[in-house]
Amino acid sequence: MAPSQAAGSAAADQTGAGTPGTQDAGPLADTSGAASNASAEAAATETVRQTVTDALGRLAAGTPKPATAQVSDALTGAGIAPGALEVSQSRTPTGLEADAIEAAVLQGRDCVIGQVRDGAVAVTVLPVLASGKCFVGT
Repeated sequence: MAPSQAAGSAAADQTGAGTPGTQDAGPLADTSGAASNASAEAAATETVRQTVTDALGRLAAGTPKPATAQVSDALTGAGIAPGALEVSQSRTPTGLEADAIEAAVLQGRDCVIGQVRDGAVAVTVLPVLASGKCFVGT
């Protein structure tokens, strides 16, 4: 075999071309889009977390035990879409004032949960429930 034919044969063997029963796998899958998408989702969740923290902090500073409507108004006024917002009741079924009020904002596959209890605000991020919502129940 001539040297140029031997080189061509070696190249074919390395790629699997010309070898019975093997195939060239082709280029590796490009997963860079998935990584940047996850990064974008994380950044969006962080933005919502900061918005919820700021809005509830301002509300709690003036109203340590806000009502459901006040929490809804504060968050929608801060730019949270009403369709992505869930807010707990500020009164129990027997008419008593709730110890705390919670709000949840659906952001992609995350729920940004905020709580106001006696003027203190706590915010965390949890996964969305299987129902597609952040709170259990109606």
